[in-house]
Amino acid sequence: MDQLNNSFNPSIYAARRARLADLMRQHTGGGLALIATAPEAFRNRDSDYPYRHDSDFFYLTGFDEPGATLALNVSATQHESHLFCRPKDPEREIWDGLRLGPEAAPEKLGVDFAHANQALDTKLPELIADQTALYTRLANSAENDRRVRYWIEQVRQQARAGVNAPSQLHDIEALVHEMRLIKSTDEIATMRQAAVISARAHLRAMQKCRPGMYEYQIEAELLHEFRHSGAQSVAYNSIVATGANACVLHYRAGATELRSGELCLIDAGCELDGYASDITRTFPVNGIFSGPQRALYDITQTAQAAAIAAAIVGNTFMQPHEAALRALTQGLIDEKLIPLDEVGSLDNALELAAYRPFYMHRTSHWLGMDVHDVGSYREPSADLTHNKQDKPWRKLQAGMVITVEPGLYIRPAANVPEAFWNIGIRIEDDAVITAQGCDLISRGVPVLASEIERTMRESK
Repeated sequence: MDQLNNSFNPSIYAARRARLADLMRQHTGGGLALIATAPEAFRNRDSDYPYRHDSDFFYLTGFDEPGATLALNVSATQHESHLFCRPKDPEREIWDGLRLGPEAAPEKLGVDFAHANQALDTKLPELIADQTALYTRLANSAENDRRVRYWIEQVRQQARAGVNAPSQLHDIEALVHEMRLIKSTDEIATMRQAAVISARAHLRAMQKCRPGMYEYQIEAELLHEFRHSGAQSVAYNSIVATGANACVLHYRAGATELRSGELCLIDAGCELDGYASDITRTFPVNGIFSGPQRALYDITQTAQAAAIAAAIVGNTFMQPHEAALRALTQGLIDEKLIPLDEVGSLDNALELAAYRPFYMHRTSHWLGMDVHDVGSYREPSADLTHNKQDKPWRKLQAGMVITVEPGLYIRPAANVPEAFWNIGIRIEDDAVITAQGCDLISRGVPVLASEIERTMRESK
């Protein structure tokens, strides 16, 4: 967060903390919730990796400095927030930039109290004392577990004075992640802008692409557009894969030359103000799909359209995937990549998962602050003895955001015609579930094969 940015709205985060407090009251009557931001990571002896805040912590505070912890103290009738953060340090600020500091944090962030993070080991036992329930991240990290044990032990040592330690431990993520699953209007507006920037980057890469370029040069075009448009970072490591590399699902942009006659698959998205975008497009390096490439591309695009049509309120999370599988499998049968005489029918092919050699991932995932965002994919249940696999898939609700990303990956094999070898295709868009249907927010880059060819032709 830019500490001098007057557009910061603390009421958004105060409302989230109030909602979390209500959930804690419903769950256990109240208690103390603890959540720390992400630690800094060292790349080598004198250089850090670029810092990125913890998403849950940022969701509740809007604060992106390292070394911070939030404590939310919830009683039956009220709640109060305590932020622990780095103190002001003029000498370190010369090297690393300005710090907000605990003195300014209450007014700037809208928290009730702020303390220097050096006070954690003295203040936290005070806040934990006589709480019935403690909400924290369970088994998240050895360091977090060590500190929580230490604070609880400090409280237990006061037993003779009549001070009690919490008798219940709960996972704070279980509550916060359910909150994050349904996006607010403000969140969707930010995600919409992130998708616009990412679509523009994909379009730039498509227009700049020429045979003889290298994957890393295409990646550079993406990064240029992300930063030039104000995005702070990539949402994940960009995939730029040409030829056979497109059949590696999590391939990193490398030094492979883009050759005429091959495809280029780009899976890339920016992060804007803490929110991710996630777009994939596949296009011919020379601007013209070959016959086999076009056949498989059209199958994938048909599958995406079928999944989009099924991504509506009331359908389950799995129904778009099932719709995509049906279209993909039918297309593979039509192209004789799945022999009909071996599977008997489309339904049998689906039952046998005959598509799996060519399509091995799900069609969707949640999208939000994290590219693979949080929230259960199955309906939540209070019955802890209930078998997870017996729980129904979650029904889509307005405010959820998903990706829709079918693909086909054809590796060389004895039973696969050589004309299809090393063709990897994926088409992915970001979709907001609304009461009116599925709102695609990433269509600023062409998706139809004919539109892609026209775009590339006009860019030459």
